[in-house]
Amino acid sequence: MYKDLFTTFLRIGAFTIGGGYAMIPIIEADVVEKHRWLNREMFMDLVAVAQTCPGVFAVNISIFVGRKVGGFPGALMATLGTVLPSLFVILLIAMCLTQFLDIPWVAAAFNGIRPAVVALIASPCFSMAKQAKISFLNAWIPIICALAIWALGVNPIYVLLAAGALGFIYGVFISDESTVKPRF
Repeated sequence: MYKDLFTTFLRIGAFTIGGGYAMIPIIEADVVEKHRWLNREMFMDLVAVAQTCPGVFAVNISIFVGRKVGGFPGALMATLGTVLPSLFVILLIAMCLTQFLDIPWVAAAFNGIRPAVVALIASPCFSMAKQAKISFLNAWIPIICALAIWALGVNPIYVLLAAGALGFIYGVFISDESTVKPRF
């Protein structure tokens, strides 16, 4: 089991470009569909918790999945699998890239990767919104938040604090689903 955790997250860490959010569909495919370590609802809950914890999202999710599957040793193996590929790539880039940034086709390759990374990050957002039953009627919330940060220069910390407070108020005083217990 520990070997499976390590190799699964090693592959995810090695072949996913774009950071933790771009890894969500790949992690879900392996953790939920292939290995069946978690069900889809529990995975969604872990994604939400991993987003709220400090630190790197991909590491957080690997810790949570590894711990759920194999306790502390499982969390350690999943985390090592996640971070080792990035560590080696960063070391390689630090040693070699400065020599190649002035080459036009290298710069063009990095510019070509950017839209793919945006798509990799956007895809799980739409997938998670669909699974969480978020419709276009309430899609205005993240749009307003993004515009407030981008156009008005509002500090993202204030947006997060306001969203948390409003979510709490909605959950406790407005929603009839406030009695639902977390699934993790």
